[in-house]
Amino acid sequence: MLKKCRFSLLAIFKTILVGDSGVGKTSLLVQFDQGKFIPGSFSATVGIGFTNKVVTVDNVKVKLQIWDTAGQERFRSVTHAYYRDAHALLLLYDITSKSSFDNIRAWLTEIHEYAQSNVVIMLLGNKADMSSDRAIRRDEGERLAREYSVPFMETSAKTGVNVDLAFTAVAKELKHRAIQHPSEPKFQIHEYIEAQKEKSGCCSYF
Repeated sequence: MLKKCRFSLLAIFKTILVGDSGVGKTSLLVQFDQGKFIPGSFSATVGIGFTNKVVTVDNVKVKLQIWDTAGQERFRSVTHAYYRDAHALLLLYDITSKSSFDNIRAWLTEIHEYAQSNVVIMLLGNKADMSSDRAIRRDEGERLAREYSVPFMETSAKTGVNVDLAFTAVAKELKHRAIQHPSEPKFQIHEYIEAQKEKSGCCSYF
């Protein structure tokens, strides 16, 4: 049960980053948490690590407990255990790696098997700054996201493009689910992302 607070701080929402090893999960988290990119400083995540981050949306403070998971097969059983009480899952692939994209369906199968049925899922095509090495077109990511009815955008942990937006969109969805009044229209995460895309114009990766 999610606790509600009249003066704006909601209970912690468990948010998990998942995807193949090397897609940039740790870098994405550091970019969101610290606003910086540290090139070449991360070895593969071993097991599970997390950080807390408070996001303010609609004058409400939403606390995200963001878990960074290992993508290697040998840690998969550990990751499964963390799916069960997750409120949101950010599923990453690397736009320069066809294999990481091809494995998205397997990750989604695992998510649907182990996570709650109402978990918020977002698909992110990371490393969008490396367009010259692109192996997966943006429309391929969009098509896969439509197939599974999940929101999608391309991000860059290096430049920070769309990183804040990804977490903010998830935080807004979780906040609305927790404290939305019956008379209020349901928050539409897809529409919110599209609106932000129009605001940002041509210079962002979507």
